[in-house]
Amino acid sequence: MGVLLAAYTETDRAGQVRIATFRDTLQGLGWNDDRNIHFDYRWGGNTANVKSLAAELLQSAPDAVLVAGDPALAQLSKLPSTIPIVFTQVSEPVDSGFIPSLARPGGHITGFQNFEPAMGGKWLSVLMEIAPNVKRVGAMYSSDAAPHASFLRATEVAAPSLGVSISIVDVQDSGGIERGITTFASQPDGGLLVFPHPNTIANRGSINSLAARHRLPAIYPYRYFATDGGLISYGPDQIDQWRGAARYIDRILRGEKPADLPVQAPTKFELVINLKTAKTLGLTVPPTMLARADEVIE
Repeated sequence: MGVLLAAYTETDRAGQVRIATFRDTLQGLGWNDDRNIHFDYRWGGNTANVKSLAAELLQSAPDAVLVAGDPALAQLSKLPSTIPIVFTQVSEPVDSGFIPSLARPGGHITGFQNFEPAMGGKWLSVLMEIAPNVKRVGAMYSSDAAPHASFLRATEVAAPSLGVSISIVDVQDSGGIERGITTFASQPDGGLLVFPHPNTIANRGSINSLAARHRLPAIYPYRYFATDGGLISYGPDQIDQWRGAARYIDRILRGEKPADLPVQAPTKFELVINLKTAKTLGLTVPPTMLARADEVIE
């Protein structure tokens, strides 16, 4: 069983939690590491080496592969292989060309979709609700992630009605994140919209610190950004999707084909607010927002 985790290093707690969930679910379905399954991991932490990691993993000829993230799946899909692949943390599998349709994937790839393109506008709306004085929003964008273009278009469509302008903060180069945020923060009334990407995930500690240093309200796609000190997150229940990925792997290892397993969209989204960070930024969270939050971090 091959596992490609471009977004997480081996010591990243968020990655460890997801892998533990995946393995525990498989164990409950009868797959035990000591008896009938072996896991071959490729950990990343950025996109710089994902191409070589993908090729190396497929060369080991696993019976199936679990992959997390758009850039990692993009590299796997380019390689000449029919090894079954189950993905998670992927936003636009059809528009990216990984599969022909959600209902009928039709090939050797299927999995669990994270976000639709309209999420860009939703993230912007939530950010403006908690930080209404923001006038400029830096979208943390990478050209190697096809969904980012759709997220960006959605934010640009929503921006005029919310009274904000949108700028790009390039995150394709992990080393350039600090430079990009610092340059954006040189002008007042800014906020950040952090798109899902291996580089933003792996560098979330640095992004949170920079946002705090420059007093930039920021919204993030996953819960662990907020629990690690970020202001607010809005995104799917990822843990549930990793359980689903394990169930799909089980079905494939027992003989079903990825082509017959429809891609699943998220059914539950979580709003997490870090009240401590809000207070540090001088923000008062509206009572209506607090009331609908799934988790409030004091």
